[in-house]
Amino acid sequence: MKAKEVHGAVMFRAGAFRRRIAWVFALQCVAVAIVCVMGAYDQAPLPAVIAVIVIVSGLAWLATSREWQPVSTLARLISEWRDGQSDPAALQPERLSRHTDADLAVLARGLHGFASRIADYGQRERNFTRDASHELRTPLTVIRMSVDMLTDEGSLSDSGRRSVRRIHRATRELEALVEVLLILARESDPGGTAEQFVVNDVLRRELETARDLMAGTPVELQLEEPAHFALCGSVRAFSVLCWQLIRDACQHADAGRVVVTVLPDAITVSHATGSVVTARTGGERLSFELAIAQRISDRFAWPLELHAPGRPGVARVRFPDTLPVAV
Repeated sequence: MKAKEVHGAVMFRAGAFRRRIAWVFALQCVAVAIVCVMGAYDQAPLPAVIAVIVIVSGLAWLATSREWQPVSTLARLISEWRDGQSDPAALQPERLSRHTDADLAVLARGLHGFASRIADYGQRERNFTRDASHELRTPLTVIRMSVDMLTDEGSLSDSGRRSVRRIHRATRELEALVEVLLILARESDPGGTAEQFVVNDVLRRELETARDLMAGTPVELQLEEPAHFALCGSVRAFSVLCWQLIRDACQHADAGRVVVTVLPDAITVSHATGSVVTARTGGERLSFELAIAQRISDRFAWPLELHAPGRPGVARVRFPDTLPVAV
């Protein structure tokens, strides 16, 4: 007795596809053999023999195509699958014909389970990014506004002002961290809507913010602009990428200057210190900032090169599709 697999009220016979194909080809071979023997003994004219062989071959092809139809249907469903738009229920084994082979039913059941997990993952991603965007940004905005109000208080002592600056710096860093984590968490729409922006303008804003955060430290931030160009993409992703590189450079420069340079098709962030900054080796683990920058560069196809040859302490981001700046 042949093995069977049961899915709900539908039973699928194991090996049914192979048996039916074997019957089709066996009958084809028998029919062709009979016709050939009749032609060899002059029991049928040659045109009739050829016609029968053609007809039998065509019928065999039609029967094989009919048996292959469930596989073609399943392949079409997979090729037309759109995450978030297609219904995983279309892959349920119960929707297959009861004549479907058990192996194909097992494949459909596995694809249905996989599609259901992907749909659940997408829903959890959307719920997380929506909730995190609201529940994290709102208290951070309140903290930042309160710190700004405390900064204007004239009765604060010097130690109190230093504490307020540290809170302000930590709040801005946490805002940037939340921003980058939300960008990387959104798989379907990373970084928001694409738009055209001038790289130099965004870098000036980021450096101005970084100068506020680095106030009171011996690190100086400088922007060099031998070139100007624009990009079409996510401004938020570019801002976070540059901020992570600047932040990493400031953490590794105890004193001196951190220079951000705009080249014709790239930007570099380098240390300009009196002491030599040791370049990281290939096997050394990246810092959190560089790891985040690497993930953003991979997501948006902006190649990131760390420590260019001959220039230790340099991070370079290349942009393959630059645009001219409108005058």
